[in-house]
Amino acid sequence: MDVFAHNREAWDKLVEKHNRWTVAVSSDVIGRARQGDWQIVLTPTRPVPRRWFPVLPGAATLCLVSGGGQQGPVLAAAGAQVTVLDASDRQLAQDRLAAERDGLSLATVQGDMADLSRFADACFDLIVHPCSNCFVPDVRPVWRECHRVLRPGGVLLAGFVNPVRYIFDDDQMEAGRLAVRHAIPYSDLATLDEDDRHRTIVAEHEPLEFGHTLEDQIGGQLDAGFVITGFYEDRYDESDSDPVSEHLPTFMATRAVSPV
Repeated sequence: MDVFAHNREAWDKLVEKHNRWTVAVSSDVIGRARQGDWQIVLTPTRPVPRRWFPVLPGAATLCLVSGGGQQGPVLAAAGAQVTVLDASDRQLAQDRLAAERDGLSLATVQGDMADLSRFADACFDLIVHPCSNCFVPDVRPVWRECHRVLRPGGVLLAGFVNPVRYIFDDDQMEAGRLAVRHAIPYSDLATLDEDDRHRTIVAEHEPLEFGHTLEDQIGGQLDAGFVITGFYEDRYDESDSDPVSEHLPTFMATRAVSPV
């Protein structure tokens, strides 16, 4: 099936449901960002260290699959020249809403994270890529495209899912029990049985997910030509019911630089 088209429509539906990652930041957040008081996340809870960012005023910044009005508007208010790319037009509409509401300048582009051919080589100083590559079957083309469009010395900030999350049976996990069922790399398309697939794709219209190996997530960045200069882990906080996060960090983030 067409994974891109399905996930685009699924995220449109999540905007209608007011999913936590589809709600634009407030005008108060934008006002503080204009005064230099800002932060964003790549993973559920932990703010990205400020030292990871280049000088933001004037920095050509690509918020890659970062629709929802959360990262792009904040960085634009802090002075970056922001382009937000996302599959979901409803997600991009949240960025446009924040921009129009608060007088921000940012561009929105609907597209595929693995195909940045609309952008010239070496045209960005910064790429901000929150946890979203779990929605593509192959993550390595994403890293290669990021490396191509970043200028020498440019910075890639990426969050991604610890693949251990995908080894457990979903139904058991929702009941608070951890039962190992799947192997990594993981694919909803290859793993779900007929009933689960119908529920995910047809009834609940959930995005299709893919659990990539760390070799593809971290090694893929290195193979694309990046140098990794920062790393941290994160997990859901206590307000989220997640038995895996009770035992180990379930998300991670990297800072990578395109060498000069």
